Amino acid sequence: MHSTRFTALVSIAFAGIALAAPQASQQTTASHAQHPDAKAQHAMGFDQDKTAHHFFLYEDGGAIEVSVKDKADKTNLDAIRSHLAHITQMFGQGTFDLPMMVHDTKDVPGIHDLARHKDKLKYSYADTPAGGRVNIVTTDKDALSAVHAFLKFQVEDHKTGDKTVVTKRK
Repeated sequence: MHSTRFTALVSIAFAGIALAAPQASQQTTASHAQHPDAKAQHAMGFDQDKTAHHFFLYEDGGAIEVSVKDKADKTNLDAIRSHLAHITQMFGQGTFDLPMMVHDTKDVPGIHDLARHKDKLKYSYADTPAGGRVNIVTTDKDALSAVHAFLKFQVEDHKTGDKTVVTKRK
């Protein structure tokens, strides 16, 4: 069991490096160090200035959506889709290491409960015209609270301006 988990974690680490490598090679060391979102950009594999994050809280869970600002930006579009498909798998397995790395904290609200309630949550990925979307669905009250805490933190930390009130899923 530990060997399987170790193998999965190593695979995830290499996948993250592979996603980030093309971006890192395009930047100079000085510009990478000065960029306020350099850590997020490295972890996610796409340019934070050329993309937009949005987070939605729904009665049955929520959603994470990322899109390119320029629809002709195929490099970041592909990277967004790859990243979101990847985190859909990770989150479904109860692995939330990436949000801790992106936000440089072990105290991302909700993630410990999301991991604990992983069997009560359903994550699904879908392409959108300008990027991708991770849908999160649950019928469990405690898991729902964790989803909302996690997404509210994302809205605040990414400074998206998204509403932090619960609405009906569209």
